[in-house]
Amino acid sequence: MKEPKRCEWCLRDEIYKEYHDNIWGKPEYDDKKLFEFLILEGAQAGLSWYTVLIKRDNYRQAFFDWDIEKIAAMTDSDVERLMDDKGIIRNRLKIQSVITNARAYLNLLEKESSFSEFLWSYVGGQPLINHPESLQDVPASTSISDKMSKGLKKAGFKFVGSTICYAFMQATGMVDDHIIDCWVKSR
Repeated sequence: MKEPKRCEWCLRDEIYKEYHDNIWGKPEYDDKKLFEFLILEGAQAGLSWYTVLIKRDNYRQAFFDWDIEKIAAMTDSDVERLMDDKGIIRNRLKIQSVITNARAYLNLLEKESSFSEFLWSYVGGQPLINHPESLQDVPASTSISDKMSKGLKKAGFKFVGSTICYAFMQATGMVDDHIIDCWVKSR
């Protein structure tokens, strides 16, 4: 049986293919899952997505299965403990940003009805469907990811530059950047 045509970035192994086929580009509206994706995209900064993807379960464990109130209550001693956790990216600023972002998330919810609505408002509540012919046609950022980045930074979030926001938008289906002949695009 012939393998289906996929976006070229995911051909490394089965972990990548599974992520590409079942998660990347599918619209996600759950606040907790959106927070997780935002954190993981921030953890990727300067690294490959694969490095973060294979540590995804370790992140869930290290950060209380993404219980935002528990994360927001973490202290410097928790940061020190996580600096020794080989299951996650051991970068102090990235670890601290998870706590900062949990606190920013809680503050944001005092003004917004949901994290999901806040984020999805940048794309008008509907996925933006692009039709790239190849990976080279996919931008690293857009004017929309610029606006999302500014909005998140204004709300107190860290590791949310425009490129990170665009990758987040792709991962959570706010943007569909599957190449036009990818089998996922036609489902």
